[in-house]
Formats: sequence, structure tokens, C-alpha cells
Amino acid sequence: MEKATFGAGCFWGVEHFFREVPGVLDAVSGYAGGNVDHPTYQQVCSDRTGHAEVVEVTFDPAKVSYATLVDLFFKMHDPTQLNRQGPDVGTQYRSVIFTHSPEQERVAHEELSKAKASGRYGRPVVTSIEPATPFWPAEDYHQRYFEKHGGSCHISYAELARSA
Repeated sequence: MEKATFGAGCFWGVEHFFREVPGVLDAVSGYAGGNVDHPTYQQVCSDRTGHAEVVEVTFDPAKVSYATLVDLFFKMHDPTQLNRQGPDVGTQYRSVIFTHSPEQERVAHEELSKAKASGRYGRPVVTSIEPATPFWPAEDYHQRYFEKHGGSCHISYAELARSA
């Protein structure tokens, strides 16, 4: 099993989306990329800790490749929005890929180049690629939020279905 970590705006929809991908064994909402250990949601939302809302994905590389997950990441959100996604604004909502190995870094950069060259975006892609930092799981009430409460978010499931 391998880990992948993605920030694409509010983690509720990102987590829900990745849970549906065949080969993904788990997806956990949390925080990464900041300078505070064990941050709380309130601290991260202050936009002062440097953390992004992220989802840590555990996947079976024999069933789904890391490249496929990164490709889906670019299709699931708008990677041209700097420090925001839909109505959510702040650096905690930035578009970011945290890589766990040199191979993941290589693949992430390849997929970023493909996304930039695809012509599907009217603005520059601003997604950053960074080495993985400690992952801090979000509070329990954030886990599987859409399963518990329903709802929707910035992720375009219709767009993903068309591209599958």
C-alpha cells in the first residue's frame, strides 16, 4: 500500500471523491504543510499556521496508479484558483500535491505538465508540488462528512464522469 496526499479546497468533497475510486483503500481528511503540531480546525482556518486542508489517500498501486490519482486530482477541482476553491478562500484551501517519494515527485511534475498543456484551463495552473510534511488527521466530525450529513461542494462529479 502507498500514501498520496492532496489539497484541493475543502477536504470534505475531496475525501468523498477519493473514497469512490477503485483501488483506494482509505481517505482521511486532515492538515499538512504547516508549522504547528496537532493543529485544530480553528487554528488552520485562522490562515496563520500554514497548513492546507488535505486528504491522505491510502491506495493499492496494483489496482490504481499514482499517476491516475494525480490526473483525477487535476480534474476534480480548479487548479487555477490561487489560495481558494469555490467560495472557500485562504491558503488552507490551496491546490497542492504533497509527495512521499522521489518517484511520486517525478510523476506529479509530469501530470502537472500535462494539465498545463491540456488547454482545458483558461488561466495558469497554480498547483504546488511539495515534499510531504507531517499529516495531522482532522477532528472526527470532519471524517466522512458527506456520508454523515450529505451535501455538495466545488468538485465537479459530472466533469469527472465525462472524462472517465
